[in-house]
Amino acid sequence: MNTLRWALDRLTLYLPVLLMGALAMASYLLVRSTPSQSEVVASAVAQHQPDYFMREFAVKTFDAQGQLKSEVKGREMRHYPDTDTLEIDQVVIRSFDEQGHLTTATARQALTNADASEVTLIGDARVLRAATVSPAGKPQPAMSFQGEQLHALVDTERVRSDQPVTLTRGQDQFTADSMDYDNQQQVIEMQGRVRGVLFPGNKP
Repeated sequence: MNTLRWALDRLTLYLPVLLMGALAMASYLLVRSTPSQSEVVASAVAQHQPDYFMREFAVKTFDAQGQLKSEVKGREMRHYPDTDTLEIDQVVIRSFDEQGHLTTATARQALTNADASEVTLIGDARVLRAATVSPAGKPQPAMSFQGEQLHALVDTERVRSDQPVTLTRGQDQFTADSMDYDNQQQVIEMQGRVRGVLFPGNKP
């Protein structure tokens, strides 16, 4: 097994966790705005059937100054009482950090547990941080994670995938069979068949 550890700048390192945190908050707001379990007629036999849903929805959060902090949109959201989970089809997540830098995530489907501590993007999952300028005035190229599945553990600030992933930063690109990102340790570990292309002048 080959292992690649690549230390990235701080903005890059917080990319997945910021996005998953935005989805966690939006999921919490979705749950709050929908009927409680006691308001739903219980079925005699537990089945994996949604007890409520929302279509063509958008949930936004704002800071104290009224600036948009995050937005979650989807074609349809379903809540399953037997597993207490949410499924969101054709999800689009937009999140802004304190400097106003935009990070966007898209996938065919997002799954989250009851307290939104675990979030999974499934099907053509992509997390993209737009190009920015650091506080020191240094240009930071666009950065993205892409794969069929990205799984985030929000409480422990980890993002994992046991499927092939592609990490792109500017023109530089890495591919691997799996990925384990630890935000607390600020380390990305790419495993399996790891391949990378670095262009002159591009520094992590």
